[in-house]
Amino acid sequence: MKQLLLQTKTKDYPLFVGYRILSESLQILENIMPSSIFLITDENVASLYLQDIKKKLEKYAPVYTKVLKSGETSKSFETYYDCQTYALEKGLDRHSLIVAFGGGVIGDLAGFVAATYMRGIRFIQVPTTLLAHDSAVGGKVAINHPVGKNTIGAFYQPDAVIYDLFYLNSLPEKEWRAGFAELIKHSLIAENSFYDWLKESAPQLQNLRGQVLETGLLKGIKVKAAIVRIDEKEAGIRAHLNFGHTLAHAIEAELGYGTISHGDAVAIGMIFAMKVSEKVLAVTLPTSELEEWFKGLGYPTLPSNISYSALVERMKKDKKSVNGMIRMVLMKKVGVVVVEEVQEDLLLEILHKYGGA
Repeated sequence: MKQLLLQTKTKDYPLFVGYRILSESLQILENIMPSSIFLITDENVASLYLQDIKKKLEKYAPVYTKVLKSGETSKSFETYYDCQTYALEKGLDRHSLIVAFGGGVIGDLAGFVAATYMRGIRFIQVPTTLLAHDSAVGGKVAINHPVGKNTIGAFYQPDAVIYDLFYLNSLPEKEWRAGFAELIKHSLIAENSFYDWLKESAPQLQNLRGQVLETGLLKGIKVKAAIVRIDEKEAGIRAHLNFGHTLAHAIEAELGYGTISHGDAVAIGMIFAMKVSEKVLAVTLPTSELEEWFKGLGYPTLPSNISYSALVERMKKDKKSVNGMIRMVLMKKVGVVVVEEVQEDLLLEILHKYGGA
């Protein structure tokens, strides 16, 4: 088992990574001493692992469980409100603990419930997907609004992240691909040789196993942790973690949450961001190389049957936008990114070229 200390201005907390580490890692609850535990998970995870984790948690406090529908649609106000009602009905107090047991959807939702229940109670992340290596770290918690993704939320750090890689064994290929996109994103914004190492070590999804997986995840998490340590609440460089996300979030909202995976949308968004970067910053990037790698990994390209004007309108509502001006994370070179304003007409031009390619 590997352990990292994640440091922010508001809280420092441990992250544990390894195979079959849940029982050992949960010993941190002896220090937290929760009065009760609210376990939030989804149907897919519950069908495989619920009884095992519940048994382990019951050693420390009474456990109340909420099993939600799998997928992005659970990041809604209705589901959030339902969880709050359930917590009140079960008598959770300010010494209770919420455990987010699932992927990014569960982590975001459960974290937002924890951040707002009785003005904030403790929670821990137990991610079960590759994608959650990103969302479980850094304290961003949120639900979606039909107008925009993650637009209702908070910055609220967990008390621990327990990343037991055993749970990844049951993931379907599409979930591996979704998570790999965020790992590739971390490699592209990292100021080291992470990108070259990852491209060489995992040319195909099936290579992302064993030691390569553990090493890659630790590298990716360290990239994010270093940024969050400096800029916890996205006042500056934390926005760099949104590389590829301006278009990605617009695609997800325009197609309907759950229609396309977040990772697939981010892959499309990263290629688009690099194409925009080449125009705006007058640089040459390994865009074609990345497109070939993505093609081999099975990522989709920008749909040609989507309204590009509608995408631009949604991009205006991105959290980085100011006064309706679209601001994107652009790349000067691999490992160096900046946030720049981009004109709508240029975005539309590149969208039409990208979608028609």
